[in-house]
Amino acid sequence: MLHHVSFGVASLERSAAFYDAALGALGFTRVWSVPDAVGYGSPGGGDKLAIKAQAGPVAAPSARFHLAFRAPSRGDVDGFYAAALAQGGQDNGAPGLRAAYGPDYYAAFVIDPDGYRIEAVFKGPA
Repeated sequence: MLHHVSFGVASLERSAAFYDAALGALGFTRVWSVPDAVGYGSPGGGDKLAIKAQAGPVAAPSARFHLAFRAPSRGDVDGFYAAALAQGGQDNGAPGLRAAYGPDYYAAFVIDPDGYRIEAVFKGPA
């Protein structure tokens, strides 16, 4: 349904370092970059997420909004979480099973340096 999502960030350098690490742990990479923006997606593919430098304050959406990224395995969810926290992300739910979403729903939740809420999820047996 969605082609891509983009949002503004206060510091492109800081946010790019965060997303390089967090999305890199899930197998995603920078697929393009220009002086004021960076796009992320699968290697050799188009962007699915773009971050763009924004003049002035950044206002992240409400707590009810988040982006969920598909992880190849539970270990990759763990790697996403660790990488995100190491790059200045805030814990919003440590890696683990989320029985309310299904018996095999394994996810981790973080808040990026600008306040955007993101998730990595793997749905499948351990």
